[in-house]
Amino acid sequence: MSRELIVVMREEALPQEVEAVLERIRLDGFQLHTTMVGERLLISVLAEGDSAQLEQMLPQMDGVVRALPVQSPYKLVAKEASDRPSAVPIGPTALIGDGHFGVIAGPCAVEDPDQLFAAARAVREAGAVAMRGGAYKPRSSPYSFQGLGPEGLRLLAEAKARTGLAIVTEVLDPRHVEAVSAVADVLQVGARNMQNFALLREVGQGSRPVMLKRGMNATYEEWLMAAEYILASGNPNVMLCERGVRSFETYTRNLFDVAAIPAVHELSHLPVIADPSHGSGRWRMVEPLALAAVAAGADGLLVEVHPNPARALSDGAQSLTPDHFSRLMTAVTALRRALIGQETIAPKA
Repeated sequence: MSRELIVVMREEALPQEVEAVLERIRLDGFQLHTTMVGERLLISVLAEGDSAQLEQMLPQMDGVVRALPVQSPYKLVAKEASDRPSAVPIGPTALIGDGHFGVIAGPCAVEDPDQLFAAARAVREAGAVAMRGGAYKPRSSPYSFQGLGPEGLRLLAEAKARTGLAIVTEVLDPRHVEAVSAVADVLQVGARNMQNFALLREVGQGSRPVMLKRGMNATYEEWLMAAEYILASGNPNVMLCERGVRSFETYTRNLFDVAAIPAVHELSHLPVIADPSHGSGRWRMVEPLALAAVAAGADGLLVEVHPNPARALSDGAQSLTPDHFSRLMTAVTALRRALIGQETIAPKA
């Protein structure tokens, strides 16, 4: 009978303390896997046979915070794997998670310099901590606008230099991870790629934080197992993005699952942000859904903003104008102040 354990080491654990714990596990013949979550080392142990003695002994060893069995199929993202919620860096000055809140905003796709730079200025002035914009776009139709590719990355780099905003952009292919990482501060893995395991492993082996969107048909467990691939590959900086799931209703683009936010907070230490733009597909619904997500405990928002939505090459119907986005930010700030006495802008890292 196998039993899986998570051993949580102290942040200040000495190398010899860590080695003593690893050696003790190996002496019992158990398999182990190590990873860093923030500044803390986690040891995942697959204990075949009787592990009772090991479970009793490990918490008494120097450098160990606790050792406990984990029943869920995901180990590293489980809430038990960390003694506090994780915070993910968004560029050099902001965090999302563990009480830090931030809004990421910008156009669905990078279209041209005027569109991108106007959107960047607008979202920065309204208080966003990062800009979103797709250089590569996954589209249902092969004839739809697919993004500008390398030229889009160049424009994102220029927008970053002009505004100081961190950049969040989607990566579609494991072969593009290095090039996208050279520009992006956060790599987005989109809903269609949530179970692209080769891509998850590749971004997991990199150093850039990852925003993992929930697949359109994914359960919470499937979503968290996808995140587990990234952490198991060595990258602890993952935030989850609820963007709605497919349902029988056709009025909205997706069914925005606000319950996912508190539910996943009960299951995992990872931060959860909300995308009310894809969650509705209708710009008039973005603000009420964003406020619902904030009230449910979201760690941040992902919002589509375009200087002229009527001319957008993708997702114009769900994009806010700069004026509407500014109004949304005012409402979010007021709600957070009323709920928990915090402002919208994420504190510095």
